[in-house]
Formats: sequence, C-alpha cells, structure tokens
Amino acid sequence: HLGNELFNNIAALWWKRFVQERRDVVGVRGPIIMHPKVWAASGHIQNFTDPLVECKVCHERLRADQPVELAAHAKTHTANTEWTEPKNFNLLFKTFIGPVEDTQSIAYLRGELAQTMFTDFKTTQETNRLKLPFGIAQIGKAFRNEITTGNFIFRTKEFTIAELEYFVKPGSEDEHFRHWEQFMEQFLRTDLGLENIRRYQHSKQSLAHYSKGTTDLEFEFPF
Repeated sequence: HLGNELFNNIAALWWKRFVQERRDVVGVRGPIIMHPKVWAASGHIQNFTDPLVECKVCHERLRADQPVELAAHAKTHTANTEWTEPKNFNLLFKTFIGPVEDTQSIAYLRGELAQTMFTDFKTTQETNRLKLPFGIAQIGKAFRNEITTGNFIFRTKEFTIAELEYFVKPGSEDEHFRHWEQFMEQFLRTDLGLENIRRYQHSKQSLAHYSKGTTDLEFEFPF
C-alpha cells in the first residue's frame, strides 16, 4: 500500500512540474498496441535488439554481451561449452490482432512511449495552437521482452515511464538539451530530495540509434 501511494505521489508531482506548471508542454495518453509500421519507421523492429547466443550443449539461450553470465553457465557443464554465432533478439513483445495468427496480423506492445508523441504530433500541435518550441508528455506502461527471465523480480517486463518529447527548431537543440538536463536534475534534488545525484554522459559508442547525445542522472546510495 505505501509503495503504491509513493508511486502515485511521484507520478502526480512529475505531471505537475513537467506539464501543468509549464505553458510549453501538453499531455497525451496513447495506446499500448500500435500499428507495426510505427515501430518499423522508428527503427525498433530492426535495431531494438540484444545479441543472443545458444549453448550447443544444453541449448539454453543467453545474451552474448554478458561475459560473466556466459562464464558461469560454462562451469555448469563437464564438456567444453560451445556457443552459436550471435544473432539479434528483438525486445518488443509480439502479439496478433484478430483471430488468425499470421504475418498480416502481427502487432507489438510498445517498448517506450515516444511514438505516440510523433504519430499524434500534428493533431496535438494544431488543436492546442502550439508553436516551437513545445513539448508533449505522457505517463504510461511500456513492455520489453528478455532473452533470459532468471532476474524476473529485478528486471520486470512491464514498467511505467514518465516521458517527454520536446520539439525545437533545428540548430537550437543543444541549448534546450542543457535546459532539460538542469530541469530534470533540479526535480530529483529539490522535489524528490535526492542529494546524491551524478551525471553520466554516454559515449558515442553507447548511444541509441536515434540519439545525438544522452545523459543519465544516476542516484548513488550513500553507503
């Protein structure tokens, strides 16, 4: 009960700070299941993947980029463990629309919330008479599949995201990125009272396929 109340309070406070108190941000509520062409256009069907390998001894499948797990698994066999060549495993949850499960009825549960902001951009902009720069925000469920389910308790397959897409004129993105970087850190420090916050700037090698720059705001436990 207390955890649920904490969740609701944080979500309400985020919505107040990021949407209700700002004149340049509006909110939407999008569907969990979207047309597969949306995910193809965003690159998620092709690029939203983890490398998968299969043990040739017991046929268990593991992530190829987790050397500790691979080494631990190899110790469970008396014979030398051999792995198949890595192949891409898509993290989107696949489902089917309608009574027939064929390629024509494939659909996906959303892996993030941003796509609603893009597909509804024109309608949202026109109905709210918005001019650049402005943002579209949403809080909702997202779903991601996993190669291994052993850490089910610690890596849930469904989770809630508070997401905001901010649209700017070309050439001004760096300025707005710095503003939101500071705004989000202030939310964590001032509104949520988290003092031990550090910024982690991702290298170009670790960026998502759609990202020009990414900063994580990480909380350090004061041990």
